[in-house]
Amino acid sequence: MAVECRRLLAPYVKAGFAVWIVGRRRHMTPGHTIADMADDYAQVFTEEFGGRVDLVVGESYGGMIAQYLAAFHPGSFGHIALVVTAAEASHWCKDLTSRMAAALARGGRGGARTAVAEALLPGERMRWVRRLTGPLTGRLMLPKDNPGDVVIEAQALNAFDSRAVLPRIPVPVLLLCSDRDVFFPKDVIAETAGLIPDCTLIWYEGQGHPKVAFASRRVAHDVLAFASRG
Repeated sequence: MAVECRRLLAPYVKAGFAVWIVGRRRHMTPGHTIADMADDYAQVFTEEFGGRVDLVVGESYGGMIAQYLAAFHPGSFGHIALVVTAAEASHWCKDLTSRMAAALARGGRGGARTAVAEALLPGERMRWVRRLTGPLTGRLMLPKDNPGDVVIEAQALNAFDSRAVLPRIPVPVLLLCSDRDVFFPKDVIAETAGLIPDCTLIWYEGQGHPKVAFASRRVAHDVLAFASRG
């Protein structure tokens, strides 16, 4: 996983960027929303990066946060790209995260691991693969010390709907999305692009959510082309 991550990030480094992978804050309080998470990132930019970064690439859940960052903190970055995300998650995604959160809240990490494996390997054809890899995948992806954050993140995702704030985004946005994304429906993606005043939408045809988010070399190429426009 680390080798693959370096490979996908290498084009940014080659283009002269210092790359920082910034996760969500730990020990969030109940009721912490995705808009609150955007405020958290803006605070990090202020405290650690002098108030502004050159480029933000928000993928999946991070892309949901980045929508609020673009709307309410547009001066905190130079360019922003949203990858495999949209104004609202699918019903399947909400159900999946609810099941994972409920399992963690009960102390049932086995059920949570099953949900994580389903998220990374969705679809009936991948059921047997999930059975083999689910325990390992869950151990790698789930937090070991504070599952409460995952519960709060799931609740925030289920409540997430950014349609009202997207028209307030005053800066150009790049939106890279898959046409076979079970997390964010194609019609909602198109609606998202239409609500952002200056949005460049690029479809990755024939690819699912995990492949674009975790394995596509094309993402860096398209993001850097967008950022080079000035």
